[in-house]
Amino acid sequence: MKEFHLHLVSDATGETINSVARACVIQFDQVRPVEHFWNLVRTERQLELVQEAIRTNPGLVMFTLVDEKLRRRLQDFCRELQVPCIPQRQPGRQHALDAEYFGRMDAMEFALSHDDGQSSWDLHEADVVLLGVSRTSKTPTCIYLANRGIKAANIPIVPGCPLPPELAKLTRPLIVGLTKDPDRLIQIRRNRLKLLNQGETSTYVDPEVVRQEVTEARRMFSRNGWPVIDVTRRSIEETAAEILMLLARRQGGGVA
Repeated sequence: MKEFHLHLVSDATGETINSVARACVIQFDQVRPVEHFWNLVRTERQLELVQEAIRTNPGLVMFTLVDEKLRRRLQDFCRELQVPCIPQRQPGRQHALDAEYFGRMDAMEFALSHDDGQSSWDLHEADVVLLGVSRTSKTPTCIYLANRGIKAANIPIVPGCPLPPELAKLTRPLIVGLTKDPDRLIQIRRNRLKLLNQGETSTYVDPEVVRQEVTEARRMFSRNGWPVIDVTRRSIEETAAEILMLLARRQGGGVA
């Protein structure tokens, strides 16, 4: 096993340069880096300390430095010392990752607080609103979309219960109807009742009522011009992928 010195220099936390370096080193079996990690390097004095360490233990230098002056000084120093020096040209990338992470967390919180018709007063903040009768995978689809940073709300279509009035005023969110084969829907609902230790005497699993629910929901989607996705033979991932495609078309000016 051959060892070599590896100096990782960053003006921030160093997460980006550390990840890049490890991704590179792991490709080689017979080498082992002796890592020297320098983070928060933002002044000339701090850079001088790094240079002294590189001079003592020459080796590969990888860095992310936003300050142009510090970047040039380190490159010139490495050139004089004749050690390889590799700049990572996306300094601060971890901040973008942090923003992406918090965006997903915001979307997750939105999905949970807008599940099953809750908090309809701010539906206009959603990216996507899903509608469907009970057990059409509305909630898990919203959670999956939230993991992609999409703010998704869902509203159940319940016989005899009007939809939230805010729905008719929406212009920003993409509204999508989810439907499912009535026979499959009945089977899923029966399994649900068994889990809850409830009998099958309610209209919840009555074949005629369920078929009527599905038919009326489809008519509603058609009247409003909302796109419809049949989730009968689709996984949650496949349904979410279709919604993302519809969303991309809509945002791109195409016809969803």
